[in-house]
Amino acid sequence: MTSSLRSSWATASGLALVLAALAGCDKTQQAAAPAASGAASATTGAASATTGAAPSTPVATVNGTPIPRKDYDVYLQSMLQGKPVSESTPEQKAQVLDELINLQLISSQGTKDGVDKDPEVAARLDILRMRVLADAESQKFLKDKQPTDAELHAEYDAAVAALDKTEYHARHILVPTKEKADQLIKKIKGGAKFEDVAKADSTDGSKANGGDLGWFTAGRMVKPFSDAVKGLQKGQMTQEPVQTQFGWHIIRLEDIREVAPPPFDQVKAQLANRVMQKKLQAYIEDLKKNAKIEKSL
Repeated sequence: MTSSLRSSWATASGLALVLAALAGCDKTQQAAAPAASGAASATTGAASATTGAAPSTPVATVNGTPIPRKDYDVYLQSMLQGKPVSESTPEQKAQVLDELINLQLISSQGTKDGVDKDPEVAARLDILRMRVLADAESQKFLKDKQPTDAELHAEYDAAVAALDKTEYHARHILVPTKEKADQLIKKIKGGAKFEDVAKADSTDGSKANGGDLGWFTAGRMVKPFSDAVKGLQKGQMTQEPVQTQFGWHIIRLEDIREVAPPPFDQVKAQLANRVMQKKLQAYIEDLKKNAKIEKSL
C-alpha cells in the first residue's frame, strides 16, 4: 500500500487504531509531564526485588563518592523498560551496576571540568528535573483515579461514534502532469487494462501491484483523493484526473465495505489509558487557570 497518499493527520481504520492514534495525540498533551527515560516511574518496588542489603548501603563507591542503593534500584528499573525487577538476571544486574559506575565516573569528571556550568547543559538539567517532578506529580494525581466502568463505556461510545465505518478498496495511477493523466484515461477507455497501465506508467510505489491501494478509510487519504473515491460507484473510474500535492491521479474504486468496531473488552486497556490521560489533562488545565503565566515569545 502506498504511503505517499496518506494525509499527515491520518488515522487508521478500526476503533482499536483510532484509540491508539488518540493515545498518540496525548503524547503532545503529556509534554508538560513526560517520563524522563523511565526513571521517575521506577521509584517504587525495585529495592525489594534486588539483593537483601539494607536500602542505605551503597552499591558501590567511586573515588569516595557512594552510589546509593536507591539510585541503583531506580536505574535498574528504568533499564528493564517495564519488566519486573524479579525477572532480571545476575548478569543484567551486574551490567547495570557497571553502567552506573561509568556514569558516576564521567559525570564527576564533567563536574570537575565545569561542563555543568555550560548554559545548554544547565538548561537540559533544569528540563530533566522538571520532567521527573512532573511525572511523579502526574502519577500521584492519577493513583486513585482509575476509570469506572461507566467512564470506560462512555469513552467507547464516543470513539465508536467518531469512527469512520466505511472502507474503500481502490487502485490508482499517479503521474506528474494532467496531460499525461488525460492520455492514460483515453488509453484505458480504449481497452487497456487499468492494472497494466498502472504497472507501466504510474510513479507511485503501488505500481508493482497494478496500483492496488488495498483497503482504507477516507480519513487516511488526502482530501481531494478521498473526495473522489467517495464519488465513485463500485468498478467505476474517475473520468477526470484528480490533483493532489503528489501529482495527478486516475482512480478506480474496486469495492466498498462496512466495518464493525472491535468489542469493548478488546480495547478496554486503551480506553482506560485514554480516560486517564483526559483526567490528567483536565488537572493540568486547572493548574493553568490558577497560575499566572506570562509568555515572552
